Amino acid sequence: MTGGALTYSPDQAEAHDRIAEALRGVGVDIDAGTLLPPDEAQRAVLAVLGKAGSGKTLLLAALTRALEEAGVETISGDWEGRRRRERRTLAILAPTNKAASVLRTRGVPATTIHRILYTPVYHPEYEKIAEWLAGQGGKPAIEGLTDTALDRALAFYQAQKSIPGALAAAGLRGSDFITGWKRREEPLDIGLVDEASMLDAQQFEDLQEIFPTLILFGDPAQLPPVKSTGGMVFESLPAPARLTLSRIHRQEAGNPILDLAHALADPAVDFYHFERMIEEAAQRDARVRWAERVEVDLMARSPVLVWRNATRIRLINAFRAVHDAPEAALLPGEPLICDGIELPLKHRKKRLDLEARGLIKGAQVVYLGPGRRAGFSRLHIIGAEDPRLSAASIVKIEKPDEEEPFIPYAANMGAVFLHGAAVTIHKAQGSQWPDVQVFAPDIYAAARMGRSEAGQPLWKRLAYVAITRAEERLHWVVRNRLSKPTAPLGIGDLPDRAAPLELAREEGA
Repeated sequence: MTGGALTYSPDQAEAHDRIAEALRGVGVDIDAGTLLPPDEAQRAVLAVLGKAGSGKTLLLAALTRALEEAGVETISGDWEGRRRRERRTLAILAPTNKAASVLRTRGVPATTIHRILYTPVYHPEYEKIAEWLAGQGGKPAIEGLTDTALDRALAFYQAQKSIPGALAAAGLRGSDFITGWKRREEPLDIGLVDEASMLDAQQFEDLQEIFPTLILFGDPAQLPPVKSTGGMVFESLPAPARLTLSRIHRQEAGNPILDLAHALADPAVDFYHFERMIEEAAQRDARVRWAERVEVDLMARSPVLVWRNATRIRLINAFRAVHDAPEAALLPGEPLICDGIELPLKHRKKRLDLEARGLIKGAQVVYLGPGRRAGFSRLHIIGAEDPRLSAASIVKIEKPDEEEPFIPYAANMGAVFLHGAAVTIHKAQGSQWPDVQVFAPDIYAAARMGRSEAGQPLWKRLAYVAITRAEERLHWVVRNRLSKPTAPLGIGDLPDRAAPLELAREEGA
C-alpha cells in the first residue's frame, strides 16, 4: 500500500484499509473513487492512535488526497458555496492555529475547530466573486474592481485555494466582504481531527453534531486536557474503533529527538538514566543540545517549556528584565498567549469575529504596538491565515510571589493575554517550533514527587510532550541561568504576506 510517493508501513496500511472500509459504509469509496449522496443515518467514529513518528500525519495527508480525488469537497471555513444535496464534504481540523499551520506547511488544508463551528457571512456583492472562484458562477462585474484585479484574485485562488486571500489580492479588506459570523446551522460530512488528545468533552460533542463521520488522530502518550476529568476523548471509544500505529516510520528513523521520546516508554529508564541518554545524544548529534542556560533570543518566538507556574513566571520576568522592558508598557515583539476573551453578551458578534480570525484561548500572539484607541493593541497571531488585527486587550504580567498580576495597561473589556516567553508543557500541546527549550529542573521536580498519571510517571509524560514539540533541535536546559540578548526585540522576522489591516473595523466595537 502506498500513500503518494511514500510506502505505508504494515500498521499504516491496515489503518488505511479499516478507514476505507468505514468510509464505504457511509457512501464514500476512496479506492474506486465513487460517491453516494450522504445519508445522515450513517455514522462512524474512528481514532488513529500512535506516538510521535508513527506516521499519523502521513496517513492523514494520504486520506485527504484520496478523499479529494474521489470528489469530496474540502471545506476550509473561509467560505462555503451553495449547499447541494448530493455533495460530500470534508474538513481537516486542529484545536489551535499553530497545530493547523503545521499541517498546512505539509500540504494539508487544515483549519481550526472554531472556524468550522462558526461560518463567515459574506457581503452579497462580493460573494459573487467567491462563487466564480469556486467554479459555481460566471465572472462577475463588480463596481470598483477591474478585470486585472479579478484576474489577480483568480491566480491567487488557483495557487492557494483561499477565498479571503484571493479577495485581498484583488485589493479588498476583510471588512469589505465579511459582514459577520454565525454558528453553523447545517452539518457537514467527514471530519479529520489532528491533535485529538487536546479535545475536551464539549468539543467532541460539538464535532459529533456537525460530522456524522469523524476520524480522530491522537497521541495517547500526551497529557490529557487541562481540567479534564475523563481523560482523552478517544479513550471512550470501543476497542474496534481505535486503530494503533506502533511502528516508527522509516522517514523518522535515526531522529535522536524521537529516539529519546520513545525511550521514555521503558520502565527501567529513570530520570537519571534519561538525562545521561540526552547528554550522550548531544555529544553525537547537533539536533540535541545539553544547555547550561536558557537562550533568551529563542524565547521571543519559541517559549521555554516548564511544568511549574512559579518557574514560568520567573522566566518571563527575567526575559523582560534583560530586554529592559518598561513595567508600564510592552515592547513591540514581546510574545503573548491569549487567555480568553472577556466581552458581554451584547458584544457576541465581536467575540465571534475575533475568535474566528484566530484569537482563541491558547493562541500564540506577538505584540506589534499600541492601537489607535487607548487599551487597543496591534497583534500578530502565530499560525493564523490572516494573522494581523487590532483588538481591545487586557495584558497581565504575573509577578513572582504576588497573587495578583500587574496589568501595564488594559481596555475595560476585550482579549485577555498572559506573557508568552515561557509556557507550561500542558499549554504547549498541539504546537511545534524549530527549536524548543525544555527546563529540566522542573521535570526533575516532577520526578522527585513520584506522581503518576494514567499508569505512567508524570515526569515521563511531561518530558515526552515537551521534547516532541521540537521540530529540528531540542535544548535540554539544566541550569537556572539566562543568556543576554544579542539583539533588541523586534517584529521584522514576522511574515508580512498579510499587511496590517485597517484599524477602523477592529476598533469599532
